[in-house]
Amino acid sequence: MVIYLGADHRGFNLKESIKSWLKNQGYEVVDFGADALNLEDDYTDFAIKVGEAIQKDYKNGRGILICGSGAGVCITVNKFKRVKAGLGFNPDQVFEMRNDDNINVLCLASDFIDEEQAKNLIKVFLITHFDNKENHLRRLRKIEEIEDKK
Repeated sequence: MVIYLGADHRGFNLKESIKSWLKNQGYEVVDFGADALNLEDDYTDFAIKVGEAIQKDYKNGRGILICGSGAGVCITVNKFKRVKAGLGFNPDQVFEMRNDDNINVLCLASDFIDEEQAKNLIKVFLITHFDNKENHLRRLRKIEEIEDKK
């Protein structure tokens, strides 16, 4: 599994910590930036890069995006076909988003969680499998039908 990372200036420090931690856990990590702290950067630029990568690798890749509120990156990346992103705040919530909704991008709010909370959310995101229950598959097919109409 490849982990695609992206963060703006508000999420930059958290992304850097998470990147090192993920690599130490043995994950392959692709960092789409920011590469340096730049107070003028835009979260959309990094969410677009992660969205493009996940769109190509939506079955196996996972994305992690970080901005101040988490909402900006989540809104942006959900514009990509076959990308399912959720904004995580609680391990149980992240479990349900993976298990029920098969999210492939976890969005984090750097202004509202610390590094340890982020690691706990990411652990759940990476180890939880989609349950493939018919009711969940049916709902995801309906979302794909919407995407296919675009």
